[in-house]
Amino acid sequence: MKLLVTGSIGIDTVEAPSGKAVDALGGSSIYFSYAASFFGPVRLVGVVGDDCPAGFLKPLEDNPNIDLAGLEVREGSQTFRWHGRYHDDINVRDTIEVDLNVLEEVGPQIPEPFLDSEYVFLANTHPGLQMELLGQLSGPKLVVADTMDLWIRTEREALDALLERIDGFVLNDSEAKLLTEKYNLIEAGLEIARMVRRFVIVKKGEHGSILFMEGKAYPLPGYPAGTVVDPTGAGDCYAGAMMGHLAATGATDALALREAIAYGTVTASIELEDFSLTRLMGTTREDIDKRLAEYRELARF
Repeated sequence: MKLLVTGSIGIDTVEAPSGKAVDALGGSSIYFSYAASFFGPVRLVGVVGDDCPAGFLKPLEDNPNIDLAGLEVREGSQTFRWHGRYHDDINVRDTIEVDLNVLEEVGPQIPEPFLDSEYVFLANTHPGLQMELLGQLSGPKLVVADTMDLWIRTEREALDALLERIDGFVLNDSEAKLLTEKYNLIEAGLEIARMVRRFVIVKKGEHGSILFMEGKAYPLPGYPAGTVVDPTGAGDCYAGAMMGHLAATGATDALALREAIAYGTVTASIELEDFSLTRLMGTTREDIDKRLAEYRELARF
């Protein structure tokens, strides 16, 4: 299982109806790698500034399944910071402040031992940087990428070029509609699936997600989470568990992808029950499998 993720590492401040977390560990590659680690080893590639607090990355350093050989501490740079506030409706979030800092600089180099990675997830960042990182790898079996509305609006040409190079694409429903200018989500998903090599997954938050593959749409429900403290990073945990399962099994057909999405769904539902990685750090693979069994029973008819 040679799974690699490249993405952001951040210092987050999160305000939510249930409380506040200040200077918490965050970033797309952090959530992804921790979720993926329940399924096997994962290689992390990312960069922080020399202001990164001592011991800040200890949850990852203590995890034997996360390889941090691709972590760069860049002298003279500042770590990415994000401050967000959730409303009483937890689906609504305001970004109070964001400092891209080191993310505005040249991207990290993938270390030589990681270049043979077979399963690759390009977490959300500038599509030009995603292309640059992809170009460093030597023939991966499966490449999946994430994006956001900012790049769809401002970097469409670079994003289109990336889509031609990747096997799978993950985005949310509003981004899918923005990308295709279609209001019918099924039409939008099928169109995007034709832009990439194999499949597209459109996330719908608490309402689940839809896999688009080989001209078909496969809907999967969300897990009915009764406790939602902090949804920051839930989408990255979803992707991490999904890719972790795919890399562990080696199967990427429609049935395998649906099972992987189910694992992503339940892992994300656990993560959002507390701030940062707190809930996942107290979770075992057995906990995830138990919730998956509950999810299967709820979805069966």
